[in-house]
Amino acid sequence: MGPVRIGRNRFLVLGRAGMDLYADPPGTRSEEARQFSAALGGSAANIAVGIARLGGVASLISAVSDDAIGRFTVNELRRYGVGSDHVRVVGGEARNSLAVVETRLENCQSVIFRNGAADFQIGADQVRAVPYGDFGALIITGTSLAVEPSRSASFLAMELAGKAGLPIILDIDYRPYSWSSAENAARICSAAAALCEAVVGNDEEFAMMAGGAGDGLALASHLATSTASIVIYKMGDRGAITFQRDGSFRTGVFRVAALKPTGAGDAFMGALVTSLAAGFDIRQAVLRGSAAAAIVVTRVGCAPAMPTPEELDQFIATQPHPT
Repeated sequence: MGPVRIGRNRFLVLGRAGMDLYADPPGTRSEEARQFSAALGGSAANIAVGIARLGGVASLISAVSDDAIGRFTVNELRRYGVGSDHVRVVGGEARNSLAVVETRLENCQSVIFRNGAADFQIGADQVRAVPYGDFGALIITGTSLAVEPSRSASFLAMELAGKAGLPIILDIDYRPYSWSSAENAARICSAAAALCEAVVGNDEEFAMMAGGAGDGLALASHLATSTASIVIYKMGDRGAITFQRDGSFRTGVFRVAALKPTGAGDAFMGALVTSLAAGFDIRQAVLRGSAAAAIVVTRVGCAPAMPTPEELDQFIATQPHPT
């Protein structure tokens, strides 16, 4: 997975950023809430924050609306230390992604507003202007592949990153409401995965790409022996299977008293890539990704919940390791 380049610990992350509104206090249902707290959200933004909190350098490629919510998003990125030089401001009727979320484990409701989402306006000129040689890897989140122009811009970014020698990592991040059909999503995500050195997704996302619930595991295994060098097949509380060209291994999850189910996948990715950049082997990096995911689900929010290196190391040192 490009150990020399990824060792630079500098990452480009392409995809969505927006605002999350959490029903407050924790445990409150949205329909019963009298107040909400605001936080940075969106899978790509959360991954970038996770990287920055763990000591990596992260720069986001995205687009935000030319309004108060867009400015909130950029301000929050900067507050977390995420580079925003490649975040485009778009006018007109485009609006930032907004999620109304609950801090609840059972029946957690997440209502996401993405009609005319600003981040779908990531453009070709925007990605051409990125100095790919300054970075160690490109992370693509699958939501950016759902519609044009961000779809073509994402493929162009992968082409330019590849020419610059960067490893490309795909977080499948399948959100059905963003796609015209599951069949279209399977075709496009499969084409993107074929360009990547690492692919990370859950069992439902691989099943979508394979076109059937029983074929996702076989597809993950096949990718690791054809185009990718690392494929991580996540299975929720049943852990994950990591496929490589020379074999596979299975890992469990850390058992914690979770407050909510959201944010785990973004935390996993942030800790995975920063751990690889720090020289951990893939098994250790997956373990650290699982630990970061476990930490985030015990805290309110996604971006605000991302652990620091000290918190991650302390958690791993004191918690029983999954089997």
